[in-house]
Amino acid sequence: MIISTRTYLPFPRSLVFTTYRDRLSELVPYMPNIQRIVIKSRQERGEHIEQVNEWQGGGDVPAAARSILDESMLSWTEHALWDETNFTTAWKIETHAYTEAVLCKGHNRFLEQDQGTLITSEGELSIDSNKIKNVPSFIAKMVSGVVEDFLGKKIEPNLVQMGEGVHRYLKQHTP
Repeated sequence: MIISTRTYLPFPRSLVFTTYRDRLSELVPYMPNIQRIVIKSRQERGEHIEQVNEWQGGGDVPAAARSILDESMLSWTEHALWDETNFTTAWKIETHAYTEAVLCKGHNRFLEQDQGTLITSEGELSIDSNKIKNVPSFIAKMVSGVVEDFLGKKIEPNLVQMGEGVHRYLKQHTP
């Protein structure tokens, strides 16, 4: 499954880029689908910053759905490499459910536009049913389809919602 979003923010590229990279925990109140973000590590190497962040989603999941969804299906670890020279980030997501079977990776570009910044996010999501352990193969294929559909319906809207959250955050915190 291809992941692709475009978000325009009417703020300078360097401000948008550093807000996404450095203010992640402060953005949680602006993203209803996210309960918390914990920064696990951050290593600076010149113009590159490597971060590992643990996300807990499910902020807007109805109570009835929560009883069906395992908590691990609503959390993930993000590995990101930020390149300040090119205003890009390469990311990989490790789901906490079916980790060995899920591949989710991509990159964001922060492009300078008239009076603002265009953020393009492109990536891929795939699930290898052969890597779902301890489940008969016919059930694994069904599970992989359900998980891919669930994740696919969450990732793109979450990327858009993050852009909207950054927009609201910057409106409140920029003179």
